[in-house]
Amino acid sequence: MVSVRKSLLQLLFAGSFMKRWNDKHRSMDLVEVDKQAHKMMVAWMLYERNSAHLSLPEKLGLGLEIVEGGLFEYLYRLVITDIKPPVFYKIKANPDHYAQLTAWVLGQLEPRVRELGDDLWGRLAAYLAVPESDAPARRILDAAHLYASGWEYSLIKRDNPWDDELLDIESSFTGGLARFADLSGVPDLADGLFAGKKTALGHFARLLGQLRFQTRWSQTPRIPETSVLGHMFLVAAYAYFFSLAVDACPARRLNNFFAGLVHDMPELLTRDIISPVKQSVAPLGGMIKAYEQAELERRVFSVLRRGGCADLADRLGYLLGMDVGSEFHESVREADGARRVSPQELHERCNLDALDPKDGELLKVCDSLAAFIEAYTALRNGINSDQLQGAVWRLRNKYASTVLFDRVHVGALLADFD
Repeated sequence: MVSVRKSLLQLLFAGSFMKRWNDKHRSMDLVEVDKQAHKMMVAWMLYERNSAHLSLPEKLGLGLEIVEGGLFEYLYRLVITDIKPPVFYKIKANPDHYAQLTAWVLGQLEPRVRELGDDLWGRLAAYLAVPESDAPARRILDAAHLYASGWEYSLIKRDNPWDDELLDIESSFTGGLARFADLSGVPDLADGLFAGKKTALGHFARLLGQLRFQTRWSQTPRIPETSVLGHMFLVAAYAYFFSLAVDACPARRLNNFFAGLVHDMPELLTRDIISPVKQSVAPLGGMIKAYEQAELERRVFSVLRRGGCADLADRLGYLLGMDVGSEFHESVREADGARRVSPQELHERCNLDALDPKDGELLKVCDSLAAFIEAYTALRNGINSDQLQGAVWRLRNKYASTVLFDRVHVGALLADFD
């Protein structure tokens, strides 16, 4: 039976501490979880652009390989921590050295990840055993990795004019992306990032990266600080593992991951407005939602449609729950469009790939769980405040009796955080 434990949730959160480019001058901290979020958002875009010709089983299979591959790579990265990329590439080039490193990594991961089931553990071990591959999922993930790292490089380039590594670093990104030019969307992304051209995909990918600049709990000091971008990746990862625990069908697992990955995207337009503020004035929530939808249409959906990416705009709208009123409402897609359903109906009668199901309550639980861990970790790190104490208390009480589909006892999971 699949089980999600405290140790796994905390391991996933550890990427919020893990600094990137820490041998370069930076005007802001760049952390691993933010980069992973941006990478998987780009991977989602490339997945949608390169899977339209596939049958439903083939498309879902590719999507699962991409999502799990991204999670497996992140887990690997969390364990090897500060090994610089050039050193790691040399290790990968030596099969014996890579096998030794990977065996050690798996030993570190097993106590935290094995509870997710033997099937997932077997897929993780098999994936990490092969350092490189020309499989479509790997190529999409590699291209997305290069883009997200290249976007970070564009932030620090001007801060390091004396650095003699810069030209080699930039050429590794431009040359690397050129190897994936046959993937639909990659040339547009590369042109938007390095050639200064205005492309719909490039605009969207850059816009998503800006969520890195938005700090959560902006009026409450915390260690570590977390961004909206990194928070979305954590929600997506939690949602995927919870989906495994409730035996969600492949389409539902994918939708839950990608919905978690974009659920706070409208905060590009409104910033991170905390729940007590939204709830303090009755009409405020509706006003914010209406503003978000209008701005999403103007700055995102219309740009994608004009740029030949109408399919991406439609899919994004579904993941954000635009047709059913909220990203936290359960939904399915039928011949006449999206329809809202209850959690029980989704789980008992709509857990079918053909219905394209997406959870709402499960996603909200994961969103709250990520917020709980942010507050809990700050308190454990000595940052004591009424806001953090209150958030931990409220979330413990809110979910004390919550059990997702008789499989995941959320209250018991929170109780493990003593």
